Amino acid sequence: MAEITVKRCGELLQGVFRILTRAPDGMLAREVLAQLPKEVPPTEFEQSQYPNHPGVRRYEHIVRFSTVTVVKAGWLVKMKGRWALTDDGRKALEKFRDPEAFRREASRLYRAWDAGRDHDGNADETQSSVDGVNATSSIAFEEAEESAWKEIESYLSQIDPYDFQRLVAALLRAMGYHVAWNAPPGPDHGVDIVAYSDPLGAKEPVIKVSVRRRSTQKADVKDLREFLSLLHGADVGIFVSLAGFTKPADDLARQEQRKIRLFDIEHLLDLWIQHYPRIEDVERRLLPLRPVWFLAPATT
Repeated sequence: MAEITVKRCGELLQGVFRILTRAPDGMLAREVLAQLPKEVPPTEFEQSQYPNHPGVRRYEHIVRFSTVTVVKAGWLVKMKGRWALTDDGRKALEKFRDPEAFRREASRLYRAWDAGRDHDGNADETQSSVDGVNATSSIAFEEAEESAWKEIESYLSQIDPYDFQRLVAALLRAMGYHVAWNAPPGPDHGVDIVAYSDPLGAKEPVIKVSVRRRSTQKADVKDLREFLSLLHGADVGIFVSLAGFTKPADDLARQEQRKIRLFDIEHLLDLWIQHYPRIEDVERRLLPLRPVWFLAPATT
């Protein structure tokens, strides 16, 4: 991609970083890429499509390849389709205002990570400096992961609320807990699931679970305090919110003396995958998954 210079890579990356500075908790990669043309408009070359892939614009793929360097530099974190800046990434954006200097510093750190490359940061380079097996596999994996997460999020946001509650109960059983009560469909009960660590429910703690399937509205401090009021003694509370939690709610949970755990979609899915082999076949249908193998991106 000879059309893409070091300076241009730096401009694109700085645009990505500026967007992410406005999202301290990170942002879905697809949302970053959707906003980027307003920050850094694509050139005529970047607007064009790949000859062998009609409908695929160069711009987004060039940006993805460019980010490989800043990930290895420790400036950007990618996880489950989300991009987020590290503290070092924020400092780099502030320190290296010149796009070319920004890109060259990222490349220097990239080469320091990659022992097989020249550690001299003065050599001229273009986007092709990261174009290889590792970069290609990383981008393929990243796009597949984003696509999978998008489908899973869409599926869970449309699932019947009671089926979502059943999914959480199925997960608890797979984790070795004994579900004693699963609230019937209807109005919010405050506590939707009660489980124990032993079959008779004779041992502490009692596990109380509140399940919120709302896909767009994060659980806030009010929601959390209402649930906390239902916990007594050695009870352990688990609050499951598909949309996640506001920062004040997250802060409250960390400061709370009572035992409370917050599960967002990422935590829930991580546990579902981890315990999937122990979930009953009939309950797997609530969220059926199948692994797909990819060439693993190079890691530190």
